[in-house]
Amino acid sequence: MTVRVGYFPHNNSLFVLRHTGILERRLPDVEWVDLRELPAKPAVNPENALPTLHSDWLFEEGGYDVIGTGFTPPVTGLAQGRDLVYIGISGPRVENGRLVVKAESEINTVEDLRGKRVGIAHGSWQTTLLLFALDQAGLTWSDIVPVDTDVRGGGADLVDGTIDAWVGAYPGLTDIEANHELRTLIATDGLFSHPSLWFTRRDFADTNPEALQAIIEALQESDAWIEANPREAAQIFVDDIEKRGGPASIDAWEAALRGRPFGVNPVTDEFLDEQQRAADLLLSNGLLPKAVTVREAVVPWISEFVGSDRSSI
Repeated sequence: MTVRVGYFPHNNSLFVLRHTGILERRLPDVEWVDLRELPAKPAVNPENALPTLHSDWLFEEGGYDVIGTGFTPPVTGLAQGRDLVYIGISGPRVENGRLVVKAESEINTVEDLRGKRVGIAHGSWQTTLLLFALDQAGLTWSDIVPVDTDVRGGGADLVDGTIDAWVGAYPGLTDIEANHELRTLIATDGLFSHPSLWFTRRDFADTNPEALQAIIEALQESDAWIEANPREAAQIFVDDIEKRGGPASIDAWEAALRGRPFGVNPVTDEFLDEQQRAADLLLSNGLLPKAVTVREAVVPWISEFVGSDRSSI
């Protein structure tokens, strides 16, 4: 049986795994699916909807069986009625990004964002960070103007004044910080743990437990390699960006990888509480079509396997 694994650079673990050959030693018939090569989905209005492509392709022809993303996509998928389940999570990535403004901006607090244009990679962890920050300040999604920015282009939009604030992430944030003075409006630390995470379809987990276990083992091995060889891992991203005609700094990528936790951990109650809070806030702010109970997406045997010594082989 061919197992299809989705990947893209923003899930660093799967992107490196795609280029190491580690999974192929366990699953010779694995087929890799680059999300960037899949047909584009229609854009959504960031004021009242969320993109669903990451979970959609788990269930659509030509998609994949397993994917890794940031914090928000599983919640989005569950709200669309997708029967997906968690595989595992990384450690906290609270140093990975934050909400920033230009140093000379008149925006001094989150409350000052009322009526302002805030750039985010909508549908990613950045949507959750912004929503948590707004809620903490007593604001709602409708109090700001969300702008869906490209992960790399958002910094340029902030600098030229197209947007008033930006949720930036490394390594893209590195270039902007090097050339422009920014001010942190709110950090990720203290808002939520911001882990990477991996998920799959329930039917795939039920019928292909050995394949899923092999993927988990391969991720653990590959992540250990990243930790031991961050510069070599950074080169994988640089090569990909340059192949696509973009600029990339190996030093910035190495610094970004060194600042991130690697390894697959079982989902925790704390993580699930964060996911549920995000789901509830997304619903109450008009961004989800229905309520979800995230704990319904937990499969005990998967968490037990991820937490076992065997998964670290």
